[in-house]
Amino acid sequence: MNIVGMNVRSIRESKGWTQDQLAAKCNLLQWNISRGTLAKVEAQVRRVTDIEVKFLAQVLNVPIEELFK
Repeated sequence: MNIVGMNVRSIRESKGWTQDQLAAKCNLLQWNISRGTLAKVEAQVRRVTDIEVKFLAQVLNVPIEELFK
C-alpha cells in the first residue's frame, strides 16, 4: 500500500523542508498535492501510486530506490 512514506518524511526532514515546502515543490511539477495529503502519505495512511513515487523522487532529488529503503 504505502511503504515509502517514512522515507519521504526522513529525506524531507534531512533537507530541512516543511511539508508545505515539499507540497509547493510538487505543485511546481504539476502534481497538485496539499500539505494535508502529503502528511497522510508520510504517515502511511494514504496509498501512493507509481507516478506519485516518481514525482516524489524527482522533487526530493533522490533515486526512486532511495524511497524504498
